[in-house]
Amino acid sequence: MLTIDLPRVLALEGASNVRDLGGWPAADGRRVRFGKVFRSASLATLTDDDVAALGEAGVRTVCDLRGEVERRRAPSRLAGVATHALCIEPSLRPSLSDLLATETVTGPDVMALMRGAYTAYALEWSHRYRALFDLLLEENAPPLLFHCTAGKDRTGFAVALILHALGVPAQVISEDYLLTNRFYRRDPNSAPDLPADVRQAIGSVDSSFLAAGFEAVNSQYGNLEGYFRDGLSLGAQERSELKQRYLQVA
Repeated sequence: MLTIDLPRVLALEGASNVRDLGGWPAADGRRVRFGKVFRSASLATLTDDDVAALGEAGVRTVCDLRGEVERRRAPSRLAGVATHALCIEPSLRPSLSDLLATETVTGPDVMALMRGAYTAYALEWSHRYRALFDLLLEENAPPLLFHCTAGKDRTGFAVALILHALGVPAQVISEDYLLTNRFYRRDPNSAPDLPADVRQAIGSVDSSFLAAGFEAVNSQYGNLEGYFRDGLSLGAQERSELKQRYLQVA
């Protein structure tokens, strides 16, 4: 790893891949502040101790990136916080469930579908990510946690956008993104009849997923700066404010 003491992980029993975004270095020599922005998988199975740990971490705002059906099926157990439903719904056909229902599905099939999903995150759901930035830009914004179901794809793309906006180098962002493969806990009993390569593709992230999202950005907006400006309406003033709030001298 580029920085051996990162990331700072909250070891919760009822949720996995719970991480503080703090500590990663920005290109200007500063680092992302600790205790301001967190990521997670679903909060539906938190224990009482988990709830207390998130409270002690200071989390006061939650952004739920799951679709409406997902939220209804597995409501969050984290009470007493301001919760914002920034729904990112499945928008691809075939869907993952459609694909898994076929008898000939392969790991490469799933990976191709996921690359398409990241393209959709970037182009079709940019308004949800802009809404997340709006919350980060609110005056006196309290510590915020965002999550989806697995906390790896919709959430992973959000993390990459935030770190890019703060000037964290792409190599570091890629490192952080791939750490999901270390910290996300897959249910070992989930879909046991599927081939191993399919289960691996479902339960992990791959650098090609994130690359697909940013390739779509470059294709439609020219580059990442154009996407921030025209796709997310984050101009120089907003970017400067984000850096002032979420970066500190190393």
